[in-house]
Amino acid sequence: MALPGECVNSTLTKCMDCGTTLPIKVLRSNAGYYIGFFCPNCGPYSRESEYYKHEHEAKAALEGGAYYR
Repeated sequence: MALPGECVNSTLTKCMDCGTTLPIKVLRSNAGYYIGFFCPNCGPYSRESEYYKHEHEAKAALEGGAYYR
């Protein structure tokens, strides 16, 4: 997971390992829902938000652009 200051803070980025273009989206982990990047080839890339208990909360934050930590 990202350390302070390591967030991408963008809506599109490229995986540094394989070069795949990654869109920002709502993802899920054992800790809850979050907004971040996931590479289909390399796995989790970054978490750009706090954790949300419900998926609809994370989707609303992403749509409203109010998710940066």
